[in-house]
Amino acid sequence: MDAHARKSRTRDLVMNPALRLFLRQLPDRFVLGLCTCGPVGYWGKAPGTNGTLLGLGLYTVLFFQAGLATSVILILLLVGLAVLMCDEGERRLQKRDPGEIILDEVVAIPVCFLGLGPNMAASGHVWLYMLAGFGLFRFYDILKPFGISRLQRYPGGVGVVLDDLVAAVAVNLTLRLFEAAFVIGGW
Repeated sequence: MDAHARKSRTRDLVMNPALRLFLRQLPDRFVLGLCTCGPVGYWGKAPGTNGTLLGLGLYTVLFFQAGLATSVILILLLVGLAVLMCDEGERRLQKRDPGEIILDEVVAIPVCFLGLGPNMAASGHVWLYMLAGFGLFRFYDILKPFGISRLQRYPGGVGVVLDDLVAAVAVNLTLRLFEAAFVIGGW
């Protein structure tokens, strides 16, 4: 058994067979359209940046005014959906973590700002938080420091989504450090 077959077998062991069968029956247009957010994943040379911008829109519309509990529930649902769909998208495209799949960036962005909404609103500089979150996420997503790159080794949709989630957690912690520095430093 070659390495690709072993990895595929590992991926199949993780997913429930009935769920796997259900996903296989979904039309390509639906699966790939969701994974690439329609045509957006194919635009330009930096599809991850496009996904990050969509994620900022998602955060603004669904998460900014939501409470912490609602946000956590929404994030868990979206991450679960993204893992399943990105796994199926990888299979159909026959590529490992293809760049055109941007659903992982989209669902990770709300994690960047999780629990920060009230501070963002109170500061009067929501745009500054969003700009910093965008820049930091792209930095962590592209460079993948702190062992983030090793997370892509996980098979299927887990590997596709996990590195972006951890990058988003790093952004959240960095934004909190910036907040603390501004408060302590009196800026």
